[in-house]
Amino acid sequence: MATRFDPFQEMDRLVGQVFGSARAAASMPLDLFRSGDHYVLHADLPGADPGTIDVNVEDQTLTIRAQRTHQGAEGVQWLVQERPSGTYVRQLTVGRGLALDKIEATYADGVLSLTIPVAEEAKPRRIEVQHGASQATAITQSGERAEAGTS
Repeated sequence: MATRFDPFQEMDRLVGQVFGSARAAASMPLDLFRSGDHYVLHADLPGADPGTIDVNVEDQTLTIRAQRTHQGAEGVQWLVQERPSGTYVRQLTVGRGLALDKIEATYADGVLSLTIPVAEEAKPRRIEVQHGASQATAITQSGERAEAGTS
């Protein structure tokens, strides 16, 4: 089986060893799903300092930001240093019909979890259809309109 060689990835690794992390921003993979009348978002933030986690909503943009500080020791020579440090930032455009003022957030075991409720006005609802004697107006046999209950 052939192996793909990416010269840019190898160069990034080498530059990272010499000058520190060459990555612009740490990766923040996430899962998003709907469960009943709310959405659930799980974002991986391994090693993030809990006090630096910031979740912000402005207009229709949800921004997640967190900081992971380098846990290096003084006077050591690193052989491998692959765990990213720096700022994690992820922005998502959210649709209308969500109760953005009621978002709840928790952070446990390196995972940030957001619960985003669907707004009341966006929830499915049953609309009653008027029919028969309950209609406000009815058509008489002669074709004239008459109020229900009169003829």
